[in-house]
Amino acid sequence: MTIQDIHDLLDAVAPFSTQADFDNSGLLIGDPAQEVSAILVALDVTETVIQEAISLGANLIVTHHPLMFEPIRRITAETYEGRLMLSLIRAGIGLIACHTPLDMAPGGINDALAECCALLDVTGEGFVRVGALPQPMRAGDLKEYLAAALDTDVRLMGDPEISVTRLGLCSGAGGGEWPLAADLGADAFLSGEIKHHIALEMADQGIPCFECGHFATEQPGIFALADALQNALDQVQYRLEIFKSKAGAYASAFASRRET
Repeated sequence: MTIQDIHDLLDAVAPFSTQADFDNSGLLIGDPAQEVSAILVALDVTETVIQEAISLGANLIVTHHPLMFEPIRRITAETYEGRLMLSLIRAGIGLIACHTPLDMAPGGINDALAECCALLDVTGEGFVRVGALPQPMRAGDLKEYLAAALDTDVRLMGDPEISVTRLGLCSGAGGGEWPLAADLGADAFLSGEIKHHIALEMADQGIPCFECGHFATEQPGIFALADALQNALDQVQYRLEIFKSKAGAYASAFASRRET
């Protein structure tokens, strides 16, 4: 099975044609005709993830976040992204990113986040999902509930005494999506990152918000993609090992820089 075959399977799960204008999803590095030995799925491509792929014998990495958000004119070891791209090319590892298409796709990043929070009767539009909590609870209690559900630190911005029945969410840097969540019936909102002025707007409307971290709100969804890809391969009866990265958030910040 080739990199192009894997690209097409991913396209069926989260169509690349649906990506946002600012996005850079799809096959970013590699030869579409290259045979795939194994796949490593990770939230981000980092030096740690590249070394993990090499150790596992994987020659394709599938991530949520892409490289090259902005146009680049050169690939050199003088930049962070340049070093990553050089490492991938030297190791013969392809890179496919499934960013905003996976955010919106059924069973994607935000649906997986809603499932982690055990939301019921989930509805959605675009990147936003809204669902009922298993039972109404105070915002202060909901903070602890979310911290346990997502295994992360949670920052509550708003009145801890407000009762919450329906929770809206948008993973990653999705704080600005709260008005749509409110229109869909949410009386509280969760995201990975919420800017101060946006939190103030929500507080003014009596909507408590929960900042749970970019990594914690998106990691469940990229692993759900790994499962969906494995299921797709099983349906065509093709044996190909898919690994889920064990690299934590910002792990590569502590990795030794490889000579380039």
